[in-house]
Amino acid sequence: MNILSNKTMALMLAFGFLLSACGSSPTEEITNSNTPITTQSESGWQEEFDLASCSLSTTGRNEYFILEPGFQLVLEGGNEVLAITVLDETIEIDGTMTRVVEEREWRNGELIEVSRNFFAICEGTKHVFYYGEDVDMYSGGELASHNGAWRAGEENARAGLIMPGEPVAGMKYYQEIAPGVAMDRAEVISLDEVFKTPAGEFPNSLKTQEGTALNLLEKEFKTYAPGIGLIQDQKLLLTKYGFIDNE
Repeated sequence: MNILSNKTMALMLAFGFLLSACGSSPTEEITNSNTPITTQSESGWQEEFDLASCSLSTTGRNEYFILEPGFQLVLEGGNEVLAITVLDETIEIDGTMTRVVEEREWRNGELIEVSRNFFAICEGTKHVFYYGEDVDMYSGGELASHNGAWRAGEENARAGLIMPGEPVAGMKYYQEIAPGVAMDRAEVISLDEVFKTPAGEFPNSLKTQEGTALNLLEKEFKTYAPGIGLIQDQKLLLTKYGFIDNE
């Protein structure tokens, strides 16, 4: 049996330590070359984005997200109605010009929420980034709160990724990064779903599982159709879509 001397063993241990120190950290792993991610948390959720390398625009689209003024989605389910409208309005958030997308939600015919969401699209990659939202919650026809409101650049909040330009099954990314307020995130489950709604049947749809880091038990599924966008949000299903006249 070959016995190593103490000196030889020490040299080998030192060499091994140097090799391990030169290895890449798990927080520097890039899971997909098409994503704008520069770092990834140890949990695998992508949360930092190379926005400086993007030429950001307030108008554009990718396969699953349309950011063009006048485009509207209407989803319904049970006693609820959700209307999502891309407004002909922009606003500067954290030094970036963003497009305003309004969401209005009714329950039993009564308005319960109005949110103004702020998005920008990277012209090169077609990634759509989320810069925050202003929220008005209503109860009995009266303004009740602004719960969930946040803006990038305020209270340590940063822009998140709402929809990748080229989604890949297994991608996990933060959509909202507002510590203590909004930490929504999504995982791409598949890109070959066939989903039927009152507005039609849509093949090759994108399915995501979404939740929040603020409540790990909270999970929901959403479906996005190519060339349209959101067609299913839990029990809400797409009933109509297209461009409307701007008032």
